[in-house]
Parts: sequence; C-alpha cells; structure tokens
Amino acid sequence: MLEQSGLPGDTWHLRKMDWCYEAGEPLCEEDATLRELMICSGDTLLLIEGKLPPPGFLKVPVWWYQPRGPAGHWKSHPDQRSGTPSPGGVWRAASTQGAPGDLHGEVSLRYLGDLEISEDATVAELKSQAMTLSPSSGFVIPSPAFLRAWTLESQRPGRLLRTNRQQLKEYRLGRKTEICLEPLQKEENLGPQDVVLRTQMRLPGERAYAPCVDLVWDTARGWTAGSLRQRVAHFCSLPVEKIEIAKYFPEKFEWLPISSWNQQLTKRKKKKKQDNLQGAPYYLKDGDTIGIKNLLVEDDEDFSTVADDLGKKSQEALRVQSSDLFSSAKTPSRPRAPEASLSIHVGSFR
Repeated sequence: MLEQSGLPGDTWHLRKMDWCYEAGEPLCEEDATLRELMICSGDTLLLIEGKLPPPGFLKVPVWWYQPRGPAGHWKSHPDQRSGTPSPGGVWRAASTQGAPGDLHGEVSLRYLGDLEISEDATVAELKSQAMTLSPSSGFVIPSPAFLRAWTLESQRPGRLLRTNRQQLKEYRLGRKTEICLEPLQKEENLGPQDVVLRTQMRLPGERAYAPCVDLVWDTARGWTAGSLRQRVAHFCSLPVEKIEIAKYFPEKFEWLPISSWNQQLTKRKKKKKQDNLQGAPYYLKDGDTIGIKNLLVEDDEDFSTVADDLGKKSQEALRVQSSDLFSSAKTPSRPRAPEASLSIHVGSFR
C-alpha cells in the first residue's frame, strides 16, 4: 500500500474501518494472513501515519484537563481560558450547554503529547511519566498524588483511573484510549470503592448554583440514596432531613431528585428492594454533578436554572428544524384514487 500510494518511510500502520466508518483497532500482527485478521473482499483499510508500539506497550495521547474555575481546583490562566495556543500544545474547549450556574460551560483540554508505556505500569507510573511530557502551564505539581487521571471520551472526562497501584492492563485500555490529567490542590489517594462527585450548593432565592466542590463518597456500604444523602449532609454540615439532592443530566438539561424513600416492596418476597444509584434511572458515576438544596433557607422542589431553560428551548428549536427538513425531504406520495363502492354477492350453497 505504501508503494501504491507513494508514501515514504516506514512509520505507518493499518487500521480496518469499522461499521461506523471510523478507524478501528490497528492491525498489529504483521505476519498474520488476511484470513486470520478476518479481512474480506470489500473491506476498507486505512493507512495511518504513526508507528505502533511494541507488544505489551500502549501509545497513549495525554491531555491536560482544566475545569472552568470551580472551587478546589487550579484556576486557568487567562490566555488558556480564551483558547489561545501556547507552546506546549493547543487548548480546546468542549461545550456543555446549560450546565448549572454556567460553571461547567467550558472545559479546557491541552494536548501534552503521546506517551509510550507498558501495560504492566501502574496508574501512578502513568502520572509520573506524563508529568515529564511538557510544562503544565506553569503549575507546580509536587507529586503524582496531586493529579487525577481520567479516560477521555467525546472530549470530556469519562472513566476515572482511581487506584494508583493498579496496573493499566487491569483497566483494559484499548489502543484508541486517550488520557486526561486533572490537577488538584491537595493529595488524593482514592480507594477502589471511592466515587468522585461534583457537588454544587443552590443559591437561595436564585435559579443558580455556587461553584462546584469535589466530594469523595465511599460506597463500601452500598450505592444507596440514603448513604449518599448522609455523606452530602455531613459534607455540608447540615441535618440529613434538611437537604434535598438531585443528579444533573447535561444532555437533557434536567435534574432528577434523589430520594431515600423510593424503596419498593416485591410482591413475592415481602422484602425491601435496596435502591442502587448505579442503575436506572440515575446511572450515577464518577464526575457526575449533584445539586444540593438547603431546606432551611429554600423549600421548593425546583432544581433547574435559567441556563437549563435556554438549553431546552434550543433543543426544541433544533428538533423542529430537523423535523421540517425531514418532512421537506420526503418524496411526494401518489394521490389516492377516489373511493368506489364495492358490492359482494354471496351465493347459497344449501
């Protein structure tokens, strides 16, 4: 293929296009036959620049992740927040429209470089090696414990690599996985059952929230609503019966209240079914935003913000526009023939 395309050098590799018309996993086994690689007639192969790492190693693109100025995190430098290119890479903003209080409306990502690392390396070793890629925008990071590592999914933090001593191969990182590092102001050593949530206190009398603060929740006693409410109440120094909490769904611009009284009775076994926030309808995970309402100063049930209203209106306008385009693109149907009367004669067979 290199000869056919006239490309120089040997720093190229092949990928098979998947059903989404995107580059799939690289074809690493150069000595394997096409039959063994399940390549059939009509398949599309992509010739991509870049040499594959040796067996047992990963080539991981590393990004610097900077939330938009929440409390408990490093503040962005003004030129980075505006998206100005810097010598170490390019900052990119991933928009999250309608985020509570407009505090998550922008996330900065700065590309640091590619890191070639063994699959047997630990998360702590990944952080240590990533710190050598490029100066971290003037921030002084004392140790890897001041960094939080996430996988990058759709230009936003996805899965949290929580345990520093765990090997990378245990996380089953694919060859297309990208990593983003989030700086912290204090050391963090998460346990295997710790969950990181972004909490925001609702401002009384306003449809807005205070800057978000990270909360670490130990789920050893279960992913129950009662356990989470207890942790949030202790974190905010409020009585548990005087708070209401809700999870934010940014893609829908909606808040879903989390109540500890939603236990159900099964008909067959008259036992209480323990709620699990990992399942429907909450699907709670690391990095989710939890809104907190202090019932001592505000006693209504509304968690929404003005930004949520604007986001829903924007979504509705897009739906109407897309439906109009779809209806105009339809081919005109043939006009129906006029209805005619039909008479049926049934004979007698006696």
